[in-house]
Amino acid sequence: QVHLVESGGGLVQAGGSLRLSCIASGSIFSINRMGWYRQAPGKQRELVATITTGGITNYADSVKGRFTISRDSAKNTMYLQMNSLKPEDAGVYYCSYNDHRPIDYWGQGTQVTVSS
Repeated sequence: QVHLVESGGGLVQAGGSLRLSCIASGSIFSINRMGWYRQAPGKQRELVATITTGGITNYADSVKGRFTISRDSAKNTMYLQMNSLKPEDAGVYYCSYNDHRPIDYWGQGTQVTVSS
């Protein structure tokens, strides 16, 4: 089992910044991929960014150049620095974890609200 806890969400004005954190605990394998997904009301959950233990990153086109994903593997912690936030970035942001096992783990989510 892997337990994920997100933090750092909140209310911010358009153009502002937020930094999300996700702490992983439990059965963490040395080779894994973690990521951020978001879900807006009435919409499907979508990929924001992922990062492997080797530091390979992947971003949704909509956040490239504005968001930066990073991780501190020694602390089993992942971050998402979000700059130049737009109203369309609002939603619940979920942390994810997967490794060689056929299961994905999810956190409980943290709310991001962007006012225009």
